[in-house]
Amino acid sequence: MIQTFEINPWKIVTHQLDKDHKRLQESMTSIGNGYMGMRGMFEEDYSGDTLPGIYIGGVWYPDKTVVGWWKNGYPEYFGKVINAINFIKTNVLIDGEKIDLAIDQIREFELSLDMHNGILTRQFEILKGDKKIHFKIQRFVSVSQKQLFDLNYEIENRSDSDVSIEINSEIDADVKNEDANYDEKFWEVKEAEVDGRSSYMIVKTKPNNFGVPRFTVGVKAQYLTLMNEHKVIKDDWDVQNIFKQTLSPKKSIDFEKRVVVVTSRDYSQPENLKLALNDISSRVIQKKRNQLIHEQSAVWNERWEHADVEIEGNNSAQQGIRFNLFQLFSTFYGEDKRLNIGPKGFTGEKYGGATYWDTEAFAIPMYMALADQSVARNLLEYRHNQLAGAFHNAQQQGLKGALFPMVTFNGIENHNEWEITFEEIHRNGTIAYAIYNYTRYTGDESYLLSEGIEVLTAISKFWADRVHFSSRKQVYMIHGVTGPNEYENNVNNNWYTNLIAKWTLKYTMDALGKLDKGRVEKLKVTPHELRHWSDIIDHMYLPKDSEYGIFLQQDNFLDKELKPASSIPINQRPINQHWSWDKILRSPYIKQADVLQGIWYFIDQFSPEEKKRNYDFYEPLTVHESSLSAAVHSILAADLRYEDKAVEMYERTARLDLDNYNNDTDDGLHITSMTGSWLAIVQGFAGMRIDRDGFLSFKPFIPKKWSAYQFRINFRNRLIKISVKGKQVTIKLLSGSPLSIKLNGKIVKLEGSK
Repeated sequence: MIQTFEINPWKIVTHQLDKDHKRLQESMTSIGNGYMGMRGMFEEDYSGDTLPGIYIGGVWYPDKTVVGWWKNGYPEYFGKVINAINFIKTNVLIDGEKIDLAIDQIREFELSLDMHNGILTRQFEILKGDKKIHFKIQRFVSVSQKQLFDLNYEIENRSDSDVSIEINSEIDADVKNEDANYDEKFWEVKEAEVDGRSSYMIVKTKPNNFGVPRFTVGVKAQYLTLMNEHKVIKDDWDVQNIFKQTLSPKKSIDFEKRVVVVTSRDYSQPENLKLALNDISSRVIQKKRNQLIHEQSAVWNERWEHADVEIEGNNSAQQGIRFNLFQLFSTFYGEDKRLNIGPKGFTGEKYGGATYWDTEAFAIPMYMALADQSVARNLLEYRHNQLAGAFHNAQQQGLKGALFPMVTFNGIENHNEWEITFEEIHRNGTIAYAIYNYTRYTGDESYLLSEGIEVLTAISKFWADRVHFSSRKQVYMIHGVTGPNEYENNVNNNWYTNLIAKWTLKYTMDALGKLDKGRVEKLKVTPHELRHWSDIIDHMYLPKDSEYGIFLQQDNFLDKELKPASSIPINQRPINQHWSWDKILRSPYIKQADVLQGIWYFIDQFSPEEKKRNYDFYEPLTVHESSLSAAVHSILAADLRYEDKAVEMYERTARLDLDNYNNDTDDGLHITSMTGSWLAIVQGFAGMRIDRDGFLSFKPFIPKKWSAYQFRINFRNRLIKISVKGKQVTIKLLSGSPLSIKLNGKIVKLEGSK
């Protein structure tokens, strides 16, 4: 664990420039608005270790899939989120010498991310000889005008003599990805101009060999503060506006740069893109900066009003949940149904910036409760819109039906690790589970019975083809898979995979029963298929062990040398950074919830004894080296009233990045898993469920380390507030029609305000 920021309920703040963990600080101070975002790298050049990154939603590049031994079914390419052109780049020279905080002497350093308003501030005093100059630098990406980025410098001369200040502001296309091959670049400059008050550049992704459309990005920078001297520079890769002024003692200057970014995702014709760039720029330049900040704060205030989780008595826990909510909403708020939630969001290159099953499993439950119902539905429709790609993926494996991708931007599989891409097929079940989860929570069957049933039948056709019948044991099995525990590959009969396949077939058949015959025929589901599905449901093999009384993670799991994770020396953790893959695969250690993932999904369908036996067996073997792991374990521990373990796992999921638990946050945050802190509180400590009778129910308790907590949820067009303090639980209907719920098993009617 590494904690580089102070504990503060509403801020991510440090007064130390930690050069040894600069990348970690950059990840933690990332900002975004769903349309674009960036890491917290400095605007000026930094000669120390740094990972610059600016990213635009939906803009990516299909890079060549390179494998040592090609296998049939490999994707042609993998998707790569690419660094956008650097429009924040701003270098400052003091008396002709460029500042560089990696080597310059500084004091009064502060780096602060205001989560309430979405504004990043950096302050420091730099010492150059006998000169002392103070900087306050603020930036934000606007949540009210998605295409806008604002950067402001306040520079004060604290010296006793004049100081020459030069500001060199650029739009720089000479960028690359850190994971690029041989410094490969992905942009071509198509047009660029610069004058005394503004500059702009239009770039296009370089050609590719896979038929994927190229993206065009237009950037225009405007300057509101003009200094005494000015000149411009233009070359093949960048445009520069250079401003210079002599600053008298105790005097200051204010310098503001506003940047508008548009893309071919919204304006496919070049002339329209350029018109939009100029039109938006002309509108935003009319507003004063305090007006932009007021608009920024107003949107964030509205979000927090609905989504904030308030914790009393533990500022560390409070900071964790707010940081996670802030980063989630900075990444995705549902305005653009073409987008989904990348595991790193706008905070890094890793995972390609694409969509994983994390969205359906972990993000949809939270967004259903904290945003408009349409947001979760848009996430479901995102998958339906990519159904053709899922059919293609299955066909590549010689299988019927649809296989939704492990990693994708467009529905086509973009991942090239065989044991993950083509064996971790349980993700298909989670796509189906998300439809069930949405329908159960919202009470709205319209998606299920329209686009949803098309997705379900396609997935069910895949499962029916992927299973095989064991004539020896007279059961259906699924061999050659990787379960959620990615520390086991190519195993047979992963319990969770078999369970979710069986469940999907049953849920699909139940949904088909609600349709008329003509609709079923249009879905091309034959009576023979239905009989086959029913036979699979009745005879699916779900491995169990009678000695331990557990569901068996896979056929041969108990043949391993079973030692608890606590026996691993601390200097060998995380094991994925210290052990060979061979050693990991032979070990009993579990990366994340596997059997317990299935128990979480269907938590009320298992007896307390079943939950206890499986938790007690599997959790001690789990190393929690997936960011998704802690939340599931916290919820199940809370359900079992293992309070200390529930709190331990909450703290891990809430502060996974803030405290760098797995030593892997320097290259970006774990965005999709950030929902885990909310789930651990709401489904864990508050015990929120939709029970078997269809009631919204709660069984709350409060951790000993806290004195109170409260949160709000949207539920079926109602806004409900839940407050827990000591043994007192208060549930209020803030808006919407009356509703009967269950509290600790008893029906309570919420009437609302009179």
